[in-house]
Amino acid sequence: MKITFLGTGTSQGVPVIACECETCLSDDTHDKRLRTSVLIESAGTSLVIDAGPDFRQQMLTEHVKKLDAILLTHEHKDHIAGLDDVRAFNYMSQDAIDIFAEERVQKAVKKEYSYVFAEYQYPGIPRMRLNAINEFAFSVRGIPIQPLRVYHYRLPVYGFRIGNFAYITDANYIPEETKEKVFGVKYLVINALRKEKHISHFSLREAVEFIRQISPRKAFITHISHQMGRYSEISAGLPPEIQLAYDGLSFLCDD
Repeated sequence: MKITFLGTGTSQGVPVIACECETCLSDDTHDKRLRTSVLIESAGTSLVIDAGPDFRQQMLTEHVKKLDAILLTHEHKDHIAGLDDVRAFNYMSQDAIDIFAEERVQKAVKKEYSYVFAEYQYPGIPRMRLNAINEFAFSVRGIPIQPLRVYHYRLPVYGFRIGNFAYITDANYIPEETKEKVFGVKYLVINALRKEKHISHFSLREAVEFIRQISPRKAFITHISHQMGRYSEISAGLPPEIQLAYDGLSFLCDD
């Protein structure tokens, strides 16, 4: 199974266009982050977790020509605002794209993209096939997926475990029953917005503490704001088994 980080950034904090901090002015490509998303490729199947405003650019950058499904963690705009651009994959497959999300998130998608689900189907609109998920495991084209309930302040959000890989973004609280589902993974992705504490995201210290509890072979930090600081400086202070993810980073994960 191949994992590729399509984006590792966030809309949180001061917009880059108005910011003159070290991170935003950095020439290091590791500090240039699109909105958080990840591509999972296994046995001819391609899945994406979340499709934010940068979805089209991310698909073009990684030369993704086939997409079987999109898993949605939650309904915030930086995670669903790119769904209109699935129409390119509709054209290639001549079929709707499967979207997996819990019912609350599906309602948000239907509201945001009302033209997709209207009784009158305007020619050329994107085609989406909504699939409801809950706390129980499901599969996409033979790939088993275990949803992981976490909390984004008070908002219930889903992370996902796929074999030895777990992905959790936009969270600052993980219940004990969810931790039990994460134990044993070899590769863990967890969000950390910045070094300072935040109301709805893990800080770097909190993320590192969670990683140490799970003790994976390798862990990656994602959903990083410019407030975290420069990639090179933060990376220098992390243990070798923990890495700040960056756009375009890919690795192979044992099934």
